[in-house]
Formats: sequence, structure tokens, C-alpha cells
Amino acid sequence: MKLLALAATLLTGALLLYGTADFPAWGDPQSPASTHVSAGYIETAVQETHTPNLVAAVLGDYRAYDTMFELVVIYCAGIGVVGVLRRVRE
Repeated sequence: MKLLALAATLLTGALLLYGTADFPAWGDPQSPASTHVSAGYIETAVQETHTPNLVAAVLGDYRAYDTMFELVVIYCAGIGVVGVLRRVRE
């Protein structure tokens, strides 16, 4: 059973790494995040959020739900790993 879990984990990891092949290079100034998303935050964050600090506006107003649900996904993944790898005593 552990070999099956290990194989599933390695396969999932390999697929995730394969999926990152199309990502833009790290720090690429022409990436979509740098040309569209960041500029939009810088131009409109203070007016939309009424928060004078740009970092606090992005983390607290734009990304709060994103961060919260990322934690939920990580928690569920951890519960799944514990469920797969736990020892069952008979």
C-alpha cells in the first residue's frame, strides 16, 4: 500500500513539475503578472481600498480570500496524506 502511495505521490509531483514548463522565467519583466496585474494594483489599490500602504492593501483586500483558501487546501492535503500513510493495526 505504501508503494502505491509513494508511486501516486511521485507521479503527481512529476505532473506538477511538467505543468510548470510553460511558466514565464523567474523575474521576467514581460510576464503577464508583471505587465498587467502588478500595474493594476499599483494604479488602483489606494483608491479602491482606501489603504495608504500598497502592500497591506494587496495582502488584506485583494489576496485575503486567496490566502485563506490556500490554507484550506493545504490543510485538506495534509489530512489526505495522513489518511493514506497512517498505519492500520489489526
